[in-house]
Amino acid sequence: MLTFLGTRKFSPANLILALTGGALLYRGASGNCPVNSAIGRNTATKEAEAIDITRVITIQKPRQEVYAFWRQLENLPRFMKHLKEVKQLDNQRSHWEANIPGNIVALKWDAEITREEENTLLAWQSVPGATADNAGEVQFKDTPVGNGTEVRVRIQYRPPAGALGSTVSAWLNPVFKEMILTDLRRFKQLMETGGLLTNQSS
Repeated sequence: MLTFLGTRKFSPANLILALTGGALLYRGASGNCPVNSAIGRNTATKEAEAIDITRVITIQKPRQEVYAFWRQLENLPRFMKHLKEVKQLDNQRSHWEANIPGNIVALKWDAEITREEENTLLAWQSVPGATADNAGEVQFKDTPVGNGTEVRVRIQYRPPAGALGSTVSAWLNPVFKEMILTDLRRFKQLMETGGLLTNQSS
């Protein structure tokens, strides 16, 4: 049902919906976790090409301020429109809910901080068994002239192995690249102005 509804009308959100449905159906049928060695789990012998995205943006705010806002993970849905909610369970673990169009599937998962360098780096990965397996890191650096922060975001995700995984990877890679760039632009606007344009699309 999730995959069918996602294909009714083409849009980036519905494309993600359809392919997410396909990946979840694969996992439910096979019992395999979609993420493998790209984030340190799953050793399927026939692997689809990993989705590995890096995006960089400069924000005209001090590095400590930018890091502190991101480190409060409950702030993330304020500029990541595909996220419905993030709850910090403790200093290392958090619970995430995705804003799937139509609320057909409750896409929820837990994640944990795997590496942290205050004001410099934050890395995470979803916990084993999560329905949305992913990993990533954010780096924060002073700009060369010292009046802002360079934010470098890297996201990793590996679809199911085999032909389905290759199709998912080929379709999702450009969509995710654009989505992450849009999120970072919203983050920049939020940090620099304190708010977002009400008519800004996700």
